[in-house]
Amino acid sequence: MTDKMSWAETFKSYLDKRLLWVFMLGCSSGFPWVLIGSNMSGWLKDAGLSRAAIGYFGSVFVVYAINFMWAPLVDRVKLPILHRLLGQRRSWIFLCQAIMLVCTLAISGVDPAKSLMFTSMLALGIAIASSTQDVAIDAYRIDSFSKSEASKLPQASAMAVVGWWTGYSLPGYLAFVNADSIGWNGVYLGMTAIVALLMVFTVLTKEPKTARSQLQSEAEQRHSQVVGSPVVAWFSVTLIEPFADFFRRNGVRVAITLLLFVFLFKIGEAFLGRMSIPFYKEIGFSNEQIGDYSKLIGWGATILFTFIGSMFNVKFGIVKGLMIGGVAMASSNLMFAWIAQSGPNETLFLATIIVDNFTTAFSTVAFVSFLTVLTGQAFSATQYALLASLGNLGRTTLASFSGELVDYLNDWSMFFIITAAMVIPSLIMLYSLRGYFNKVLEKARLRGLEDEQQHKESNSA
Repeated sequence: MTDKMSWAETFKSYLDKRLLWVFMLGCSSGFPWVLIGSNMSGWLKDAGLSRAAIGYFGSVFVVYAINFMWAPLVDRVKLPILHRLLGQRRSWIFLCQAIMLVCTLAISGVDPAKSLMFTSMLALGIAIASSTQDVAIDAYRIDSFSKSEASKLPQASAMAVVGWWTGYSLPGYLAFVNADSIGWNGVYLGMTAIVALLMVFTVLTKEPKTARSQLQSEAEQRHSQVVGSPVVAWFSVTLIEPFADFFRRNGVRVAITLLLFVFLFKIGEAFLGRMSIPFYKEIGFSNEQIGDYSKLIGWGATILFTFIGSMFNVKFGIVKGLMIGGVAMASSNLMFAWIAQSGPNETLFLATIIVDNFTTAFSTVAFVSFLTVLTGQAFSATQYALLASLGNLGRTTLASFSGELVDYLNDWSMFFIITAAMVIPSLIMLYSLRGYFNKVLEKARLRGLEDEQQHKESNSA
């Protein structure tokens, strides 16, 4: 597995400037979830919409579950002008941010209670741009670190998670503490300035150097020999090769097993997350309390526990991190059931937020690291998008029925108990295949070393 490092060496290794760039882009990845997630849920609740309507509005997130369908374009298409100025990954990120800027500015001028369909269309535009941006950002992170740098994978995953939660929690905190005074339209107008700042971040980062173009060119030559046409070969490499390569490298049985695990791991968390804001409001917490505890304190707890989780993964391995995080994740959902029984108790709210953020951060670092190991260098955007989309499927499609489930149960406590039980199947799978997963991780690490050595030899030749 990973090379053993002292704690001092582990701390020092976080000074790598590439991790700062991953953090900055992670902020860009998390921020759109404020715009169409927690902020929108709070606005719709204040506007008087039902829980079911709020749940269905979240269907715009379904694009995160299918962005692998156009991810090959992010790997292969060079955007005019922007590619020359920013490179393959950053050019796509910058374009998506520009689209989000326009849509956010438009939302600041509408009333969702009177123009719900138009608001939904703008939210869908943000979701499409954001999900495409995520493809490019994940590929940027993967391209920045070789799999032979075993200790860097959990660290890069941690910085991506810290960046995501920073982009999600801090603007979310500012939104909720100011929503009552300036109104939600004013909040969204302020959010446009944050999008502009994130575009500056994109320009300041550096494009990673990889052998992607060379590997894709070699794949095109192989396909061209089979199909006999460079044009057809380009399309086959773009649309078919990334998925064929994933199944070829991992084997069909392993690939299907991994995809099933990825799908099951975070379904319970997805159901809880979709209904958390309506739950806080119905129990009796104010917008300011939600901002203080759920956003600001939750952000600080997430950052702390993400670093702890990444250090654990560096020293003891990704699979152990997944197991511990999964068990804790299921257990933390039960604390929300406790709040449902006790009412708006601030002390219990604080404890629940801390425990929930610990478990989420710990499991997410291991989860992201695990997905990263499974991707190849030539088609990192497409293959990671396939895995991440499957992981998002529960968050974006099944979780849309979370409001209906609450209405059917008419019992918040039972709802949270059910979300805890949803985690169990994936934990059983992980435990039964833990030895096999470790072999897959080690094989991927060794393959990364071999690929790196071959690349050095080809350059020297």
